[in-house]
Amino acid sequence: MGRIVAIDYGARRTGLAVSDPLQLIAGALATVPTPSLVAYLKDYAQHNGVDTMVVGKPLQMNGSPSQTYAAAEALMATLRREFPAIEVEWWDERFTSRMAHRTMLESGIGRQRRRDKALVDRISATIILQGYMDSRK
Repeated sequence: MGRIVAIDYGARRTGLAVSDPLQLIAGALATVPTPSLVAYLKDYAQHNGVDTMVVGKPLQMNGSPSQTYAAAEALMATLRREFPAIEVEWWDERFTSRMAHRTMLESGIGRQRRRDKALVDRISATIILQGYMDSRK
């Protein structure tokens, strides 16, 4: 069994999370500048055995596409083309940023660190991944 990588896509930077090889535990991986994302994923997948990539589906509260939807959809097409042997799936990402902020507050992370948008992106990707893995049980 290989790892699952979750992607919290953003126009400037993208948060990544990864599962353990048994696909039981989600953990933050990195925050990558979005223009470097595909190259980063190629290197990571080559060295770590990735089975699935899960992209956060950017929807508004009413279920309509958000302003980043078209770019995330283009990313999905690129990932499917660049990684034909890896399954690429959508996962609803509504509430993940809010949940990430709540997680940081509850874990006692200081105010300065809570302003770190890269940290929020990694935590959001971890929430996406955990939700995806929980749905498969």
